[in-house]
Parts: sequence; structure tokens; C-alpha cells
Amino acid sequence: MLLSGVAHAAAATAAPGAARTDRTSAAEARRVDRVAAPDPQWFDCTSVFGATADCGTVELPLDYDKPRGATTEVALLRVRATDPARKIGTLFVNPGGPGGSGVLMAAAAEEFLTEDVRARFDVVGIDPRGTNFSTNVACFRNAGEQAAAYGGLYVPFPTSRAEEDAYVTSSEALGRACATTGTPLSASMSTAEVARDMDVVRRVVGDQKLTYLGFSYGSYLGAVYANMFPDRVRAVTVDGVLDPVAWAGTRATANVPQTQRLRSGEAAWASLQEILDRCEEAGPERCELAALGEPHALFDEIVADIKAEPVPVIDPETGEDYGTITYATLVSFLLSDMYAPDGWAWVAADLAYVRTLQHPEEVAEDARDAASAGLAARVQRAQEQQEQAAATTAKQREALGFAFPYDNSLEAFTGVLCTDGLNPARADRWRAAGAQADADAPGFGPLWTWASAPCASRTWTAQDEDAFRGPFTARTAAPVLVVGNYWDPATSYEGAVALADLMPRARLLSSDSWGHTAYGTSACVTGAVDRYLLTGKVPAAGTVCTGDLQPFPAEDSSRRPSSATTSLPPVVPPLPGAAPRS
Repeated sequence: MLLSGVAHAAAATAAPGAARTDRTSAAEARRVDRVAAPDPQWFDCTSVFGATADCGTVELPLDYDKPRGATTEVALLRVRATDPARKIGTLFVNPGGPGGSGVLMAAAAEEFLTEDVRARFDVVGIDPRGTNFSTNVACFRNAGEQAAAYGGLYVPFPTSRAEEDAYVTSSEALGRACATTGTPLSASMSTAEVARDMDVVRRVVGDQKLTYLGFSYGSYLGAVYANMFPDRVRAVTVDGVLDPVAWAGTRATANVPQTQRLRSGEAAWASLQEILDRCEEAGPERCELAALGEPHALFDEIVADIKAEPVPVIDPETGEDYGTITYATLVSFLLSDMYAPDGWAWVAADLAYVRTLQHPEEVAEDARDAASAGLAARVQRAQEQQEQAAATTAKQREALGFAFPYDNSLEAFTGVLCTDGLNPARADRWRAAGAQADADAPGFGPLWTWASAPCASRTWTAQDEDAFRGPFTARTAAPVLVVGNYWDPATSYEGAVALADLMPRARLLSSDSWGHTAYGTSACVTGAVDRYLLTGKVPAAGTVCTGDLQPFPAEDSSRRPSSATTSLPPVVPPLPGAAPRS
């Protein structure tokens, strides 16, 4: 590997006052363009994924500076355009994570993309190198070593000195393992490498320029691609946007944990406070938490009580014991609640359930039973979600000829996170960082901050010298559409503003909506994104959409959480047993 990612963006010369497009640097163009477009050998995998789809794999350079050197296998899935005679090209999609499966997202195209978009585009998902159906990064020799190393990570975040000690020890063990056994793949998983892979696959499918829709961490992949290959952009939409400078870090911020720099904890805390405000305004007829008292005061009491004594969860009908809800578990549940567009209803219900069980003497027996049943169903649903996801993935991998012996999702997450961004040297630095994050955003701050502890640079020494560090200021061939949600609990609205301010041809689309990401929450956002993908036309400057679901609506006073599932944020590592995840 020869050049730093800092050198990747080079501006094209232009006459004074003329519109210009920055060009892919000569070094970057040489890296990717000299790689011959591989043949994915597409095959019908409809029976595996339950959607009419083609699957394929391509061998790509592990190191693009050594195109004839070692390779890594990258998995692809394609859903063909439903109106091929009017096909525009290929829409590449990424769900976030890092480590989320583009293959599974493309397979679900019918569930989240409109008919108009699916008619005009083939939808292609790439599993980033090291993850999912691509060649897996493996930081341990076997599942036994992995389980032993992970011991301290089986909590949403540490809340005591003993838990901090265990979390630090496990973080160091994971970092050392990924810097030794996990190499060379663990050192070649930066977002820049995935962007290079995507550019090669763009040529594989015959598109001259890239059309892309990325969510959450996928926003960073879109931003990196647009800045590395600015003249190869046809239409790039990013939704649920990470501040790219905060993600990558600078010399001035290198001692601040990567997941603290993003201020996701503050975003989640602000979202919760707004929900409590609106619950109070709605009153007991529309918000069940308000029926028990003033919501903010109740929340403070719930937190104080649960820190002193966890809440047992027992199904009143079956007697099954689901363990206890600790303070950390409650915070993780609330965060997962807020991922849904109607998450405010989940938040009110979960807090009401916990409060009722903390003070059973204040309510009737049927109310206590209802609270126990509600929490039991909540925990059971989370457990079933984990088990079903694991079983489905195992069957899919087996059907495609895989037999990987253990779940590498945390290693996939850290493989990208830790090679992308700068972090403090020692894992024990996360103690003070977590405490500061807790002061800034109680509960949610440390939950997000501790997630990057394995990235401590003294133990995670696997580095990709071709990782992209910025700048994020390229003038792209076409505008980049940046979508920001005011009440996103994972990627703050300020992240979208930051990216839109950095890129000269970016257009910010704002949404007063709830949940993580905004596409699909209103006809306004969905229509604007679709129109841009189809025609290249961005919405008017200053456009603000409003989400269809707003907290505690007067016209639906009986609203309660539906049976829809919720999941922990993709950007938080999916720690086994810690909390529900997708």
C-alpha cells in the first residue's frame, strides 16, 4: 500500500467561474481501473433468500496496491429491474452497521423500495469484505477462544468498576486477536477498501457512474465513495448520516473515542427528552406513562430505583422467568424502541411497565399482570429475534456452501470501525470517556462510547494505510442528497448538516420525523429521494418534511406499541446476549 487516503481527492482545473467537477486522483484511478472486471458467475438464489434474486461472488484484491497479490471473496446479490425495457441502471444499497449485509438488504428490496424505483433499477447489495456472505474475518482460531475473550462484553455497557475491568480486558483481548490472528483481512476492511470494491463492481454491472442509497454507517460509505471518486457519481443518497470528520477523527480529536465523537448519545438523549415532553403535553388519555405521573419525574424515579434494584421479569401466565432488567438493559431497550418511527409509543409503554413493577402496591393486580406480561413479551421477542436471525443466517450460509464455525459479527463491526477511525491508545481510557459521556447524555452516552473500546490503538494495531481520512470536500459530478432526521437516536441531525456543509454539491433534505433514518417515514421524504434517484433532481434548498407518525396523536388515543419488532442500532456492536438486535 503506497499512498495515504488524504491524497485521494484531487481537484480538476477549470476556467475561472466555470462549474467544475473534481476528478478521481491518478493514484486512486490506477488502483481500481487496472483491476479487470471479474465475472460474478450469477446464479439463481431465489430459494435461499425468498425473493427472486441472482447471487454471485467476485475475487478482489486484498490490497489494491498489489493487484496480483492476495484476494478476498466478496458476495453480491442482484434483484433485477421489474421493467427492464426502461431500466436506468443499478442501484447499490447498504444498510449500515458497519457490518450490515448488503446482500440481505437487496434481497428485501420489495419491502423498502417503491415500485417506481424497483421498475427502473437492478438493485445490488454487496456484503463488505470480511462480513456476512463474503469471506469472513476471524480474529480467533475457534468459537471457544472467542467466547472466552468476549466474557466482559456481554453487557450493553459497564455500570460498575468490576464490569469496566472486564470490559477493558475483553476489549484488549479482541483488539490483540484482530491484530494477529485476524490479519491480513482485519487490516484491509476500511471503508475505503469497500468503496474501491464497489467501484469495481460498478463496472461489473456495466454502469458508467454510481447510483447509491446508503443508511446509517452506509452514509459514510457513500461519503467516502463520493470523495474518492467524485467524477463517477450519478446519484448518491445518504440517510441517517454520520459526521464523516467525527468518524475518521483528526489529530486534535484522536484521544476522544470514535463513538463518542459522533454524539449519538446526545442525539438519543434529546429524542427521549422530547418524547417525555410530548407525553406530558398529551396527558394520560394519549400517553400511558402520563397516567402514572409527570413523565420526567417518573423517568428520574425509575432510573434511581432500577439502579438500586433490577426489575425481575416473570410471565404471569406461564411463570417463566426471563431474568431481570438492569439499568443498562433498560437504556438499551429504550434506544432500540426509538429506532422505530413509532418508538415513542414503545418508550412510554416500557417505562410504564417498569414503573408499575417497581411499585406494584400502587396499582391493581390486573395492571401488575399486564405490566409483567408486557415486559415478558418484550424480552421474549428480543430473544426470539436473535435466535431467528442466527438460525436464518446459518441456513442461508449452508445453502450457499458456507460452514463458518462461529458468529463473527462483532469482529466484522470492529474490523471496519477500528481501521477507519482514530482512537485513544489504551482501552482503560474509555473509563473516563464513558463517565463524561454519561454526564453529557445519561445512559445513552456510555452505551455508545464503550462500543469502540476494542479500537484502542495500542492493542488494535491492524491498520490500513490506505484508509480514507478526508477531506470530505470534493465537488461531485452530480449532487449528493443528504437526508437528516431531527429525532434520530443514532445518527444525529447535526451529522447530516456537517456533511452537507462540507460537500459543495450536497443538498440537505431535513425531516421532522422519528426513528433511525427517514426514508419510508413520509411520502415527502420517500418521494424526494425516489425523484432524485430516478431523475437526478434534488429537492429545493431548505425543504423540511414531516414524518407521518408523530408522538401521541389526538386522533389515535388508543395507540399502543404494535407487534413490530425493534432492534439495537446497526452502529452498536451486536454483542451476544447484550440486547436485541436485527
